[in-house]
Amino acid sequence: MKTLYLECNMGAAGDMLTAALLELHPDPEGVIAWLNGLGIPDTVISSEKAVKCGIHGTHVSVKVGGVEEESLDAAEHGHGHHHHDHDHDHDHDHEHHDHDHDHDHHHHEHHHLSDIENIVRGLTLPGKVHEDIVNVYRLIAEAEAHVHGTTPDQIHFHEVGTMDAVMDVAAVCLMIYELAPEKIVVSPVHTGSGEVHCAHGILPVPAPAAAYLLRDIPTYGGEVKGELCTPTGAALLRYFADEFGEQPVMRVSKIGYGMGKKDFPRANCLRAMLGETAEAGDRILELRCNLDDMTGEDMGYCVEQLFSAGARDVFTTAVGMKKERPGTLLTVICDPEHRDRMLEILFRDTTTLGVRETVCSRHILRRTEETVTTSFGPVRVKNSEGFGVKRRKAEYEDLARIARETGLPLAEIREKIGDEIRRDKED
Repeated sequence: MKTLYLECNMGAAGDMLTAALLELHPDPEGVIAWLNGLGIPDTVISSEKAVKCGIHGTHVSVKVGGVEEESLDAAEHGHGHHHHDHDHDHDHDHEHHDHDHDHDHHHHEHHHLSDIENIVRGLTLPGKVHEDIVNVYRLIAEAEAHVHGTTPDQIHFHEVGTMDAVMDVAAVCLMIYELAPEKIVVSPVHTGSGEVHCAHGILPVPAPAAAYLLRDIPTYGGEVKGELCTPTGAALLRYFADEFGEQPVMRVSKIGYGMGKKDFPRANCLRAMLGETAEAGDRILELRCNLDDMTGEDMGYCVEQLFSAGARDVFTTAVGMKKERPGTLLTVICDPEHRDRMLEILFRDTTTLGVRETVCSRHILRRTEETVTTSFGPVRVKNSEGFGVKRRKAEYEDLARIARETGLPLAEIREKIGDEIRRDKED
């Protein structure tokens, strides 16, 4: 399975994600040219090689009206015009500062979410990329609205920061679309620590909107003083990640390093790895109990109840028990979420005083179903694939129905339809 692993040991910001994915993309120069040709108002993106702690990677910068924003952390600056605008303006990534102090933010135009959606829909991009960009921005607006006790449509986005963030979000969404990973796994996220300046005072790291976007996601603070994970970065991770955790077992084919602007004792980079993971396995539970004092009818009733409640499989095995008594081993295979219901039925409908539980890894073939037209009419066909195996099998109920209707032996029907199914696949 084609898997993208994002290692966020120094947080996540939109520009670092962009830079790391650029290094994975087969045509990074083409991506930059395409992004600059989209027509995002007065906004230019560029990339350059950068080195952090001896590691070579890529740094991406976005300029809006010739101005590039940068962060000012409270630990570095005892004062500042740091536009961390939380009430009515949203600077990109909650971390940016205009270099040109004559550009007071009140002179800039402000945008609502609907304005941003209109800008995005006007860009020449595949429909799926449009949808992804808008959805990521909605996450940011929802986080801002939650923090400020208002609604997403009431949030104002500050122009310079907004166009900067739109470019970063568009870049990440476009490259994920083109790289087309089947699964995206993200490491626990390093948020940084300390405080950051905003227009209304000093806020803790992570900034409130980023903290809201990171809920239910594994994060840690660490010793680095500064804002490492920004709202834009957090929204992108929240939107695209299929799961959070350590790097899966994978055959890595390409590695990309996206560099931040600041220098820390640790390499300020986000690492992206693209490769293949094994066919996905999943977890399944086995519940077992030994029974020696139940009738066959009672056992049958219990098995029916277990299947009705969602058991994957239920079976019995004859066993010899203590004092040479014959008994029955009842085994239930179920998904973890059905565990409590299965236990309830086992204790209610059997005489057991205890149930053993085993957590198993299960490897399965991908299964799909289709309907194929045959000389006997439509027949449902089950396909299974994976681990180098491909199988096709006609649905038994359909074969049995045809055998009853035609009076032909079931084995003959199975053989004839099997031949037709194979020819259908070859065609």
